[in-house]
Amino acid sequence: MNFRDLEYLIALEELKHFRKAAEKCFVSQPTLSGQIRKLEDELGIQLMERSPRKVLFTPAGLDIVAKAKTILLEVKSLKEIAKSYNEPMQGTLHIGLIPTVAPYLLPLIVAVIKANFPDLSLYLYEKQTNLLLKQLEEGELDCLILALLPGMESFTQYHLYQEPLELAITDVHPWAKQPEIELNGLRGEHVLMLEDGHCLRDQTKGFCFAAGALEDGSFQATSLETLRHMISAENGMTLLPQLAIPVNRHEGGIQYIPFKNPKPTREISLLCRKNSVRKICFEQLAKLISTTVQAKLKEYG
Repeated sequence: MNFRDLEYLIALEELKHFRKAAEKCFVSQPTLSGQIRKLEDELGIQLMERSPRKVLFTPAGLDIVAKAKTILLEVKSLKEIAKSYNEPMQGTLHIGLIPTVAPYLLPLIVAVIKANFPDLSLYLYEKQTNLLLKQLEEGELDCLILALLPGMESFTQYHLYQEPLELAITDVHPWAKQPEIELNGLRGEHVLMLEDGHCLRDQTKGFCFAAGALEDGSFQATSLETLRHMISAENGMTLLPQLAIPVNRHEGGIQYIPFKNPKPTREISLLCRKNSVRKICFEQLAKLISTTVQAKLKEYG
């Protein structure tokens, strides 16, 4: 048995398909299938039921897959321990980001990170919160940058910045000339929102419902840019995070209006596993990101 065999087993359990698992592991299907057979022979137990159309893991197989994930995560930690002491800001770093943060934060920080930590290789993954948390738990990602939500206490958290949300409306809307607006001013209004799965949707719903606003159920957007296009086409109003809007608060037929205090905001944080050995790296990275973004947010006044 070797660690590579465990990787084959985990990939097969995830994908339930020999060809796809082989492709993910960059080996031929016969190679992967043969190693899985050898693993079963070595353990003296059947790990799965095979058929032409699907792979069904036995209870014993599922237990062994769970243990294999733990083993591989510990092996990765051993390698990271040595590197963290000698080269905390070198090597590869796999970072997950949510879709409502990545397109607006990355242009601000990637060049700055490379300038300050030239030996750090970044691999960036954009997915929704639940998928990112799962990948972080299983060791596929080193850290996440996302909106902090209740239930994330099992991870180490590094605060990055507090980001206000602003009202986006067409520039022909009666409110377009207002310099600020009360959140309660949305009472009775219908607000466009993102589709299920985006944490910003849940946060926006919370703010709007508390103010007496309603969701516009006729449409749910897949991205902030889709919401922006809907507003530009004079199809309602929405809330957008500040980094997603222009500093002058007017562009493409859309007016962005800040809220009066108390402003609706979201906390953007860097998360890592509590037992991660790369905390020196995360601390320095979080400090750099926070400083960079705070300077940008000051431009909004």
